[in-house]
Amino acid sequence: MLIDKPGGKRTTERKSTARRNWHAVTIVSTSHACAAAHALADKRFLSSEAPKLPLRDCDAARCDCRYRHHEDRRAGARRQNEINGSGGRRIVAERRGGRGRRDSD
Repeated sequence: MLIDKPGGKRTTERKSTARRNWHAVTIVSTSHACAAAHALADKRFLSSEAPKLPLRDCDAARCDCRYRHHEDRRAGARRQNEINGSGGRRIVAERRGGRGRRDSD
């Protein structure tokens, strides 16, 4: 989406919109937190879908849980080029060799 800025400049909002769409949180709890918080310890939630704190099943006298924010809901690299840093196409050995299928090859 293009946005008009003062001075006639235009900029895109795509990057910030993408960050907003995939912003995630995890629940960080202390050692004396309730069982419900410990059960969700390593799970990432989209920020719009995260459970409210204190959790519904919280039985702690005082809830010390908080959110840890992440730019993306993914915890690690999931695509091969993110893992090996190749950013481009994969290089494979040339398999074409010898004669073709046609009589004229």
